[in-house]
Amino acid sequence: MENKNLKEQVIRSAGVNPLKCMGCGKCSATCPSYDSMEYHPHQFVSMVANGMIEPLMESESLYTCLSCLACIERCPRGVEPARFVEAVRLAKIRQQGAKHMNAQDIPAQWDEDLPQQAIVSALRKYWK
Repeated sequence: MENKNLKEQVIRSAGVNPLKCMGCGKCSATCPSYDSMEYHPHQFVSMVANGMIEPLMESESLYTCLSCLACIERCPRGVEPARFVEAVRLAKIRQQGAKHMNAQDIPAQWDEDLPQQAIVSALRKYWK
């Protein structure tokens, strides 16, 4: 998919204007997964705004996000970084087509250090 179309698809899916972000980092400061993320919430927003979707789609940060929405609560401009993470996840799933994870695959991926929120989030996303 062309980069511009992918950027537009992610922004449309997120439903939020990434240009509202002023890069204050409050969203990242409140993120419980901050230490294990390659790209932090404010970086997700910036990268989407700059059309750098492919590196986000290949990053482990895409699945390190717990979808806890703490970043949304802290954003003074209403940017809602978690919506961009979800939109990039959705774009990746669409790109993978039939090769995406099924709910039955989750137990094989189980890790005792995996946060409970990640398990619930995965089941919510893939249990269709």
